[in-house]
Amino acid sequence: MKRLKKPIVWIAISLVLILAGSIFASLFNNSYGKTDVSRIHFKTPSGELSGLLYKPEGADKEPRPTIITTHGYLNSAEMQDAQAIEMSKRGYVVLALDQYDHGHSTGKMKKPVPFFSFWPTSMYDAVQYMYEQDFVLKDKAGNGIIGVSGHSMGGFSSTNAVVLDEKEFQKSGIRKIYSSLTMGSDYLWLHALKNTDEDINNSYGPRTSGKVAAQYDEFFFDAAAEATGKTVVKKNYVGTPEGSGFLGNPKNPQAGQFYDVNGGKRIVYQPAETHPWNHFSKEATSDAIDFYNTAFSDYSDLVSVDKSGQTWMYKEFFEFIALIGFFLLFIPLIMLISKLPFFNKIYTKKPEPLSVPTTNGAKAANYLIVLFGALFPALFFSSLYGGNANEAFFGMRLLRQVSIILMVISAIVMIISFVKKSDKTIKTCSAIMLVLSAVQYIYLKYQAELIATTPFFGSPTTNPVVYWAINVAIVTLMLMVCYHYVTKKPEGATIANYGVKVNVLAAIAAIANAIVAVVIGFAILFIIDAVFKTDFRLWTFAVKTFEGKHVIALLKYAPLFFIYYFISGISTNMNTSGKKFDGIKGYIISILLYVGGLILYLGYQYGLLFVTGTAGYPEQALSSIIVIALVPVLMIAAIFNRFLYRLTGNVYVGAVLNTLLFTMITVANSTLYTIF
Repeated sequence: MKRLKKPIVWIAISLVLILAGSIFASLFNNSYGKTDVSRIHFKTPSGELSGLLYKPEGADKEPRPTIITTHGYLNSAEMQDAQAIEMSKRGYVVLALDQYDHGHSTGKMKKPVPFFSFWPTSMYDAVQYMYEQDFVLKDKAGNGIIGVSGHSMGGFSSTNAVVLDEKEFQKSGIRKIYSSLTMGSDYLWLHALKNTDEDINNSYGPRTSGKVAAQYDEFFFDAAAEATGKTVVKKNYVGTPEGSGFLGNPKNPQAGQFYDVNGGKRIVYQPAETHPWNHFSKEATSDAIDFYNTAFSDYSDLVSVDKSGQTWMYKEFFEFIALIGFFLLFIPLIMLISKLPFFNKIYTKKPEPLSVPTTNGAKAANYLIVLFGALFPALFFSSLYGGNANEAFFGMRLLRQVSIILMVISAIVMIISFVKKSDKTIKTCSAIMLVLSAVQYIYLKYQAELIATTPFFGSPTTNPVVYWAINVAIVTLMLMVCYHYVTKKPEGATIANYGVKVNVLAAIAAIANAIVAVVIGFAILFIIDAVFKTDFRLWTFAVKTFEGKHVIALLKYAPLFFIYYFISGISTNMNTSGKKFDGIKGYIISILLYVGGLILYLGYQYGLLFVTGTAGYPEQALSSIIVIALVPVLMIAAIFNRFLYRLTGNVYVGAVLNTLLFTMITVANSTLYTIF
């Protein structure tokens, strides 16, 4: 903390990192000025689509082969950086597309089954728009020289676009789609649109088509695993009936080899990667370059066929530098803001350090509480995130049973304490535990209803995350209540020792400080986006610009996330109190309390997957990927919480900052329905 006594210096350092990172990221994004990168919006029959258009020099004078590439569920156009950069610098026009209700795009479809409102027509609607642009190449017969490509849900959309285009061809005699390449998607959801494997394979016609089917993909490429619901296993797609059928059913089909089928060429690439790894892979990108070199070989006079010299990762590296600068900005910014009148009300009397356990029994109990508090969020993440409250989920059943047991024990203890006129501490503790266990039971019982996507809570991924967070908060509060009344209160601790007791002005000032800091931080992001067309990110962890609908979503979700950040903040401060936690040790312990269990979960899940071919939780595909994104969020939240608690003497500034900042990052990077 002593090193941050000059906040202006640290703000300057943050801004330098942001500016330098963004300048260099933009240079790699636009191929050193040889590609014009702009964000476009266009109306469609189903709403408004948005995307980043990469237009190389000369495209306005001489139309180019074009690639439309799009993201998967919960992501946005920026996740297609690798293809967008590598292919645009090779001379292709590229549109990195936001699908409906993702990123900056908005759908106006009715959504009785929301998942099917995003992707079925996103890609083909974009194809229709791009086909009409003068800089997009057509052949003499009017066929579009357009490649479609997508990851995961984007792969479904790309494949369905081919199906729709082939149907249109039967009427018009024109194919607008020239080739297709999917990553991380098979035919599973195309079947839900009443397409058979034969229908889909015939739709490719003479187009050059390919698939990147990662061996460790969490979701797809193994129908037998999909049938059992245990999909997080090693796969060999070309060895399945679907994969072999895509290649025309050759004898002993091989990955990485083109096969002639129906006048076109088809190939399956099988990198040793996971589903999200496709985004951040030189191998998968090399596969894409190899594919396009073959698919567009007739147009080598317009586009380069160079396979070497990938540079997309440098854009990612410099955006990571900017990301560091962005998060480094907030603490000195709050320190500077809090020098102003009224804003300085955030500073309160610093709590007295809590006494440390002295006996072996007390130490053991403290360690057990801390260990359970760190492991619980991970042990029950898949159950709480899963969205299935029936008896098939052992974890949910166990949690409900435990809450019933706690209710019964708390009620018995409370009744006995009143009958025997016991100490007030026992009465209060048992009463609080009874209420909390009852609240948790109700919360657990109605899981399906509480995480359901509704017109009010319209983010289908944020809902289960916030549900998990509140459950963690309830259990953490139970541990804190027991710890306080059984151990700390007899030693003289009061609520003031936990940084909770402040006056109204201090609480309002905490909210004001956090709001101003977050507004300034995101204002810088919007300026960077406008000038450089880049944001702050590393792989799937991204801070990106947003629309008005995301601000409305922030106001809805923030009070719920505040419960988590407030209670977890108090808990962490309780367990890192005292001189022995001064310095870096306190921050390390704080981080481990937030994410230690989640890191162990990921190690177990993916360690077993790569070593044995079967994940630790083979039925947990999406939830394990969500955990990957949670880890950096909660690590930064832990640092903010501890620093600001030690700076201000209370938990409010850190809790409000974490709530506003990370709720906005969450809703801006996720799916958000706007119309039902």
